[in-house]
Amino acid sequence: MSHPQVCVLAACALNQWALDFDGNLARSLLSFRRARDAGAAYRLGPELETCGYGCGDHFLEADTYAHSWEVLAAMLQSPDCSDIIGDVGMFVMLHFTS
Repeated sequence: MSHPQVCVLAACALNQWALDFDGNLARSLLSFRRARDAGAAYRLGPELETCGYGCGDHFLEADTYAHSWEVLAAMLQSPDCSDIIGDVGMFVMLHFTS
């Protein structure tokens, strides 16, 4: 009889602030580091993880999207996000509709 495979998953509830891209990035990277250190193979982050909740009319501004993509790019380049699958929530615009 074979032994079952174990997969550790991490679900993260983060205190993300609206339009605090640097702070949100720092908290996200810390959660990646903690999840990976706990042996997780998959880390699930909150929706709107990059820009935070409560952006209101700022969702209509192009720089909100640009900064969200910059946060995602920084995550992808960080060693904290290596060797783990990450699910990152961010608001995106497709063909100028959100």
